[in-house]
Amino acid sequence: MGPSDEARRLLTAAGKDLQALTGMADPDVFADEVFGFHAQQAAEKILKAWLAWLSIVYPRTHDLSLLLGRLLDEGANVQRWYGLIEYAPYAVQYRYEGFDSMGAGLDRAETVRRLAELMLEVEGMVRREPSDAPPAGSA
Repeated sequence: MGPSDEARRLLTAAGKDLQALTGMADPDVFADEVFGFHAQQAAEKILKAWLAWLSIVYPRTHDLSLLLGRLLDEGANVQRWYGLIEYAPYAVQYRYEGFDSMGAGLDRAETVRRLAELMLEVEGMVRREPSDAPPAGSA
């Protein structure tokens, strides 16, 4: 499987998480930790798709800061996506440990908007022909 194929596979999987998020708008029906888990999963898969498209082997991790750092190391412009790190605890910590709501909860509409924006950006990259993919370090 080539870099573009792997990236497309990951984006398809991320799209399913993003679609699930759009149906989880009501916090009385879906707890923050459930919504946050799918937000983290969508972010993780999209960032891994970006790495795959750049032909960079991505680590088997749920750590969004590590994935963003790897992209940054390769010269990718990821500063505006640092806010996604807030979803990192939902991958494992809040999924398996107790979750104490810290007040207002997640801004679900903003979460979906940010993830959809990232998804569109990476999908735009992947739609390019593989020969148009920049060498690692120039994205």
